[in-house]
Order: sequence, then C-alpha cells, then structure tokens
Amino acid sequence: MTDELIVFSVFEITSHLKQVIETQIEPLYIRGEVSNYTRHSSGHLYFNLKDDNSTLRCTFFRYANLTLDFEPENGMEVICFGKLTVYEKGGTYSLNVQSMSLAGKGELALRFELLKKKLQEEGLFDPAAKQTLPRYPKRIGIVTSPTGAALQDIRNVLSRRFPVEVDVFPAQVQGTGAPAQLIAGIKYFNRAKDVDLIILTRGGGSQEDLFCFNDENLAREIFASRLPVISAVGHEIDFTIADFVADLRAPTPSAAAEIAVPDKADLLAYLASLDSRMKIMASGKVDRCKSILGESKLALARLNPERRWLSMNQRVDMANLALLQIQSSLKSKLHQLDLRRSMAENKLKSHHAQHKLITSQRLKEMQMSLGYAISLAMLENKNRLEQLRLRLEGYSPHRFLDRGCCFVSKDGKPVSSIEQISPDDMLKLLFKDGSSDVKVTNVHPRGLADDAK
Repeated sequence: MTDELIVFSVFEITSHLKQVIETQIEPLYIRGEVSNYTRHSSGHLYFNLKDDNSTLRCTFFRYANLTLDFEPENGMEVICFGKLTVYEKGGTYSLNVQSMSLAGKGELALRFELLKKKLQEEGLFDPAAKQTLPRYPKRIGIVTSPTGAALQDIRNVLSRRFPVEVDVFPAQVQGTGAPAQLIAGIKYFNRAKDVDLIILTRGGGSQEDLFCFNDENLAREIFASRLPVISAVGHEIDFTIADFVADLRAPTPSAAAEIAVPDKADLLAYLASLDSRMKIMASGKVDRCKSILGESKLALARLNPERRWLSMNQRVDMANLALLQIQSSLKSKLHQLDLRRSMAENKLKSHHAQHKLITSQRLKEMQMSLGYAISLAMLENKNRLEQLRLRLEGYSPHRFLDRGCCFVSKDGKPVSSIEQISPDDMLKLLFKDGSSDVKVTNVHPRGLADDAK
C-alpha cells in the first residue's frame, strides 16, 4: 500500500494561517513609523507601520478611532494596539487597530496599564480591602506641596464645613524624586499616630507631571497604610495608580476635603430634628394619659358605688403608673439628649466660640421646653386625679352611714333582700359610730307588709 500524497489548496493554507493567527495571537502593542496614511471618506484610516526592516499594513476603523485626540501624519512615531488578522483573498496579514497614541505618551500609557494590571491581579484594588473613613476626624494629615493651590483649596473647604486640625507633610508632587517623598509622608503619619486619615493630593497637570503617582512602591505603601488614605490627584478626568489603590478617590482636592469631614450645618439640622421628635413624643404620651383618664370616667358611670370605688382606685393606680412611666421615659430621653449634646459639643469643640454658644443655648432651650411640658402635663393630671378622688368620696359607702342609713349583714355577707333572712336569724347592723346584733322575729315581704297595714 502506497502512501497517498496530501495536497492543500492556497485557500486552505491561507484559511489555516488565518485561524492560527487570529485565535492564538492575543491583541498586542506595536511601535512604528506611519507611512502611506489615508483617511477615507467613510472615516476609516488606512496606513502602514514600518521600521528599518519591515512594513505592516494597518486598518483603523471609524468606530474605533472616534476617541483619537490627534491626526496621524506620515513619519510620525506611534504605538498601536490591535489584533492581527489575515485577508484570505490577497493572502496578506494586517493589524486591526483598536487604539493609537504618540510614542512618548504611548510608553507612559503602556507602563501605566501594565502596572495597573499587575497590582489588580495582586488584589491591591480589591474593594474588600478598603478602609472606612472616620465620621468625625479631629486631625487630618496632608501629603502635598506646601506652596500648591491644592493645599489652599483643602484648607478653605475645611474651614467652611467642619474646622479640624491639619498637619502638612511637605513633598514634591512631580519629578523623579517625588515618589520617595510621597512615601515618606505616608510613613510619617502612620508612625505619628496623631491623625485620623491621610489626604494625598496635588493639582492638575500633564500626564508626565502626574506620573509620579503611578509609582509601584507608592501604591504598595498606600495599601499597607493603617490609616485611611484619600487620593485627590489632578482633575476629575485624571486617574492614577494611587487613585485605584487608595481607600477613596476624590476627583479634586476640594472634593477630598468635602468627603473627609461632615457639614456642621447638617449636624445643627439633625439636633433641631431631635428637638422636634422629642416634643412630638411627649405630646403623644400626654394624649394617651388623657385617654386613659377618660376611659376611667366612663367606667365609673356604669358601676355601682362600691365597684366604682374599687375600679377607680385601680384606674388611678394605673394612671399613676403610666405617669411614672412617662416621667421615666422622658427623663431617659432627656438623658439621651444630654449625652448627644455632650457628644456634639465634643465634636464641635474646635468650632468658633459663637457657634458653640448658639448650640449650647439651643440645647438648653430644648431642655427647658421639655421640662416645662412635663411639669405642666403632670400638674394637669394631678388636678384631674384630685377631682376624681373628691367625686369618688361622694360615692363612698361611709357617706350613706352619715345620712342615717345602716348596712345589714348575715354571717358576714351583705343583706340586700328580705328573701335572704328568716325568723330567728341573727343579723349585724353597721352604723357610722358602731354596730348592733339583732334577732329576726318576723319577716314581712312587700305584699304581706302592705296587708298588715
């Protein structure tokens, strides 16, 4: 048996090469000089990338080049990122360009992307590793240039929102020596242990000016910081490695100051809200107490004097208990308010004296208002209870004895009907000033008593 000769067509070979190139070669960066540049009416860009030894055909489609911020020219040194593809009909390969940058900027962008990818894979950007900022910081450490506008912007915002102490570590914010000084600043504040958070900042600038914030050692120092770090580098559109690894990124230095501290106006509004809620709660408690007293009054009208007396005593006890509970609850709320006032005073102790005085006066007015409301409610309820006691005394069984009536009992049980006694029964008569034992000789029901007359 002879071996059969396997023969491929040109198309088969080209198709095979296309599959190998497009499936096994990942998108890549290629540096070269632009030549034969053409912008088609469709918006597509056609050109060659060449060096001293080779030439590569390139296609930059319209949908991909919309974000291109410069016009390519022949002879221009560029870096293209794209995917290799094969044109089967012509048997040629080319680069399908996805992005293009000038060679100088391109190198920086490439370094940035490579470091970003590396640190991301190591987990330095993991949201789970981010620290929470303190809600009410007392002292803030700032690593920046002492002469830059960024520092002044931060000071202005802090003085307006929530004045705190500021400690500045002077550092270069651009140039080759900048990363080492920025790292030194973060280490300094972590050793000092007298600040609550760190702001790493500078104003806007070129990509080259900001590139010191893309330093790998700086990124690792930020990640290792025991203190929360806010990165506020450049403008809103600028992003650095420090922004990604920091616990929080601020678009501008001013925004960093706004994020770092609360607004004192919001705190004062919160205290006013507490005052309003306390007044509403006190009013509700008083209304419920009035409702209990009203129900007690209706129950008294439906009962006999003796039961009224017992029921009202119970209701009075319940009302007193409710008043004690109200008093205890209000005292607890006042205690909580005092604690919150104390906390607020401690948090705002660095404020101007005028703000402290206003806050203290408002809190005292709140206490006086609540105390007055409690005293007034308790006095009103005490007067109502006294009126009810006097009315109940009018229904007391002892009043009937004072009018010449007596209570009759047999074997210790009250007698209210002639049917409960028989001749020879011993009865006890209770008068207002004593009692008497009597023996029944005759029983006269209502009908027989009338006949006897």
